[in-house]
Amino acid sequence: MRDHGGGLAEAADRFGTPAGGWIDLSTGINPWPYAVPALAADAWVRLPGRDSMDTLLRAATRAYGAPDSAVVLAAPGSQALIQRLPFHRDRCRVAVLGPTYAEHARCWRLAGHEVEVVPTLPEGGFDVVVATNPNNPDGRRLPAGDLVAFAAIMARRGGLLVVDEAFAEVTPEVSVAGAAGMDGLCVLRSFGKFYGLAGLRLGFALGATGLLRRLEADLGPWAVSGPAIEIGRLALGDEAWARTTRERLSEASAQLDALLAAHGLSVLGGTDLYRLVETDRAGALFEALGRRGILARAFDAHPRWLRFGLPPDAAASARLADALKA
Repeated sequence: MRDHGGGLAEAADRFGTPAGGWIDLSTGINPWPYAVPALAADAWVRLPGRDSMDTLLRAATRAYGAPDSAVVLAAPGSQALIQRLPFHRDRCRVAVLGPTYAEHARCWRLAGHEVEVVPTLPEGGFDVVVATNPNNPDGRRLPAGDLVAFAAIMARRGGLLVVDEAFAEVTPEVSVAGAAGMDGLCVLRSFGKFYGLAGLRLGFALGATGLLRRLEADLGPWAVSGPAIEIGRLALGDEAWARTTRERLSEASAQLDALLAAHGLSVLGGTDLYRLVETDRAGALFEALGRRGILARAFDAHPRWLRFGLPPDAAASARLADALKA
């Protein structure tokens, strides 16, 4: 299976097509997405203009608590930024706090950097440090103040701290977006996970303007589609939806905890968008669930781990409970 969630075609090749359809619990994507409104025809037929992009950036600035829209850059998904950012540093030593999203280490290595996965913020010896906060998959959280102070240390020696906040919407208190623009700090935000619209491909980098302008030139003109700009602008500006969704996700994750515990699974950590369990039966459980049309997230490097996203409805929860019982 792939090194990240999703991949129902691969799952079908491995397990066959389930009669009841797939329940995909392998990602950390909100199963109750923001309702996509009808869009004006211009969003589809015209190239995105600077005015519409500026509106999106202002909405992202308010939603993330950044100091100014000049320190915010939109991109076609945070993955695009993860892949391009390593090419904007000379070859150097990179520390990735792990275990975490495997694309960080992979992309820095592909760009020719020397990469080491480390358990905590290093005291020295590295030019770039990458931290996911809250972490995927175990939900580890680093205090925002500690990260800002560390970024200042990195800046003094010409280094960079990259903070991937793909899941920070459910724990906004850990975000360092308010410090965006300071030297030594680059923050990555994912739109699709919290808003449940991963297929839209929209993400943001928050950082010093020099770095953002280089990334912008690298991505090229019209990197974000007109529909993504319009939907992103509306969703990011809907504060009431965000508050209600945080409450709904918190309740749903507590219910998932109870369901997993009822079947003898110990929750190791996670966020309100996913839960990580640890069990000696992880491999067998992954296979058994797959044969019943339920896709969890397994980890080759951690064979005792399984990650579960939120079931989208009561029927999916019942199927998961029945499969775990069986």
